[in-house]
Amino acid sequence: MADNAKYITVTDENFDQEVLNSDQPVLVDFWATWCGPCRVIAPTIEELATDYDGKARIAKLDTDSNPQIAMKYGIRSIPSLIFFKDGHPVDQMIGVVPKNVLAQKLDALVGQEV
Repeated sequence: MADNAKYITVTDENFDQEVLNSDQPVLVDFWATWCGPCRVIAPTIEELATDYDGKARIAKLDTDSNPQIAMKYGIRSIPSLIFFKDGHPVDQMIGVVPKNVLAQKLDALVGQEV
């Protein structure tokens, strides 16, 4: 994780604590180092982490290093982006998605009552 990054790095070990037990909505980016589209969307994920700091959590999970969580959520294509609210997946997108589309989904989740 970069020194100034606002996103969190999640693993098989800390996923429940950081994502499922979060009191804020969480966007998890399932990615891998060898994945070209994952590198394309990475700056967008980092921007969202800054934009939503304090309102939503943005997380990245390396699917190669953390296969249990990737398998649990049926990740077959990456990048896969799963939105979590109150410990449950509520939406999913696959591939490189424009920032404004991701922001709209986060805005909707941030605006919902917990």
